[in-house]
Amino acid sequence: MIRAIVTDIEGTITDIRFVHHVLFPYARQRMASFVRDNQQDIQDILNQLRAEIDEPQADAERLIDVLFTFMDEDRKSTSLKALQGLIWRYGYEQGDFTGHLYADVLPVLQSWKQQGLDLYIYSSGSVAAQKLLVGYSDAGDITALFSGYFDTHVGAKREVRSYQRIAEQIGLPTDTLLFLSDIHQELDAAEAAGWHTLQLIRGEPDAVSHHPQVSRFDNINLESLSS
Repeated sequence: MIRAIVTDIEGTITDIRFVHHVLFPYARQRMASFVRDNQQDIQDILNQLRAEIDEPQADAERLIDVLFTFMDEDRKSTSLKALQGLIWRYGYEQGDFTGHLYADVLPVLQSWKQQGLDLYIYSSGSVAAQKLLVGYSDAGDITALFSGYFDTHVGAKREVRSYQRIAEQIGLPTDTLLFLSDIHQELDAAEAAGWHTLQLIRGEPDAVSHHPQVSRFDNINLESLSS
């Protein structure tokens, strides 16, 4: 029996185009000035970045160059994600954009919550960025639906150990957990950790995936997954 559901964000509950066409460009346009203007306030993040590239003496301009390289590579850097999250916070608070949700997502999440299921998010984006997206969503603040958030601090999304750590932190057996994602390699890792899995495919079916696939949240049948 499934007792908790962990969902990805990008491509699962939100359109990947919102992330790539709105959030990423917004942060990119402001990254250099943000780092230059806030060096003292973000010193811990910058030091984390220096450690990540093994350049303890790197100055702000060098770190800015690294951040742009990481953005070009779509690097899952914890430091980069933290800085993007801070910039996005400003954008959300100023009303420059709201967090996109597919229309079929919220009613199902609300139903699951009413049924007593615990809901969590696991995304490569920072926990702060996750909370902003659901806190300033198209439907308003829906953070009350979620019991917790996980990012790359628990590990990469294609690593089995990440899902073992999440299960340990949730405090439930892995065979009572369901992971939702649009990426089958992430689901492979969750499955190897003993989780139930389901793939959200908003476009063409994934022909190389063996995971159950649905195109909408309201097509999800939890009973069939846990049987």
